[in-house]
Amino acid sequence: MNTNAAASTSDTASPGRIVLLTTSHRVAPGLLSWPAWQALRAADRVLCADGAHPQLPYLREAGIAVDEAAPTAEELVADCAGGRTVVVVATGEGEPALTDGLARLAGSGRVAMPELELLPASYDLPGARLLDLVQVMDRIRAECPWSSQQTHKGLAKYAIEEAYELVESIEDGDREELREELGDVLLQVVFHARIAEEDSEEPFSIDDVAGGIVAKLIRRHPHVFGDAAAETPEEVREQWLRTKAEEKQRSSVTEGVPLHQPALALAAKLAFRARKAGLDVPLPATSGIGYDLLALAVRAETEGVDPEAALRTAARAYRDAIRAAESGAAAHG
Repeated sequence: MNTNAAASTSDTASPGRIVLLTTSHRVAPGLLSWPAWQALRAADRVLCADGAHPQLPYLREAGIAVDEAAPTAEELVADCAGGRTVVVVATGEGEPALTDGLARLAGSGRVAMPELELLPASYDLPGARLLDLVQVMDRIRAECPWSSQQTHKGLAKYAIEEAYELVESIEDGDREELREELGDVLLQVVFHARIAEEDSEEPFSIDDVAGGIVAKLIRRHPHVFGDAAAETPEEVREQWLRTKAEEKQRSSVTEGVPLHQPALALAAKLAFRARKAGLDVPLPATSGIGYDLLALAVRAETEGVDPEAALRTAARAYRDAIRAAESGAAAHG
């Protein structure tokens, strides 16, 4: 038997191979995996239906010949005949028409199908979807009649509302609601940062915001990023407060306490600052409901109780009692 002829016949009969190469637009173009580069260099043909695909300039710079073509499933299968390998650089939509067509051909049983491989050439890193949020916010700010007119002051009330709704989802133990409310709070951050970019005197961007908090976290966690030691949560908190005090260099422990926060939280925060500073500050010797509430808030802080959370719990119980009374009244009515 002529082995060369047999090998030639085998090659001709081989249905070949299709490699569907997927990439993430959230990763810089050209940063592809090594298996992706190997597949591209070994391919008999490389196709891409999108002439504006961000990867094309980098592939061509690397010497990869790319045909800007959108073949049908039948044409692609025919192109693989004889054992050829064709790499398809997928567009952002993932080539659904092509893959559906290949599935129909395979289901017909009338065509010798090439080997089909899905090869991710780049992967999203954790947090990559935040880039999508920034891009969406950019477009909304530019094109939405309402969003384009918003200011920091005009949006301030929404930040407070979303924060309260987040706390409510936490206290309710509703995981689905928690995920949604975290997104709403995140939107407020991105929205304000986008508005800040337009300031003519002191502009800053979401990258400045993120860079600032990253630097702060590293500074205030020397036990993680440095040589300091902190073995317990209490030691970590003390270290955080000490580092913060060194950074701020405040003349009073009351500096930095926002006066517009809820009154019980404000009272507890002031009590906490005084206690941590070792100050023995007597409560004002004045009667009245406000001073009674102040005394309760200070007592709660001393006992390690969040007065806001405690009052909300009691208020919810009161709400349930009101509803029960309403149901009872309706039943007897």
